[in-house]
Amino acid sequence: MAKSKKIDYSTLSRKELLSKLAEFKKELFNLRFAKASGELEKPFVMRAVRRNIARVLTFLNMSKVEKV
Repeated sequence: MAKSKKIDYSTLSRKELLSKLAEFKKELFNLRFAKASGELEKPFVMRAVRRNIARVLTFLNMSKVEKV
């Protein structure tokens, strides 16, 4: 994973947030696979991806609350 730039999740639509969530989950899966096979050089990247997933989920939940 290259150094990621900050994303303003509040400006993204629900569809875009779901797309980002799928992208981050796929990346986390690949990182877990690399860790299990001993190829992961930067384990702190996993934490960053997990935090990105949490951020996206937070904004998805906020969008649900705002609509109600």
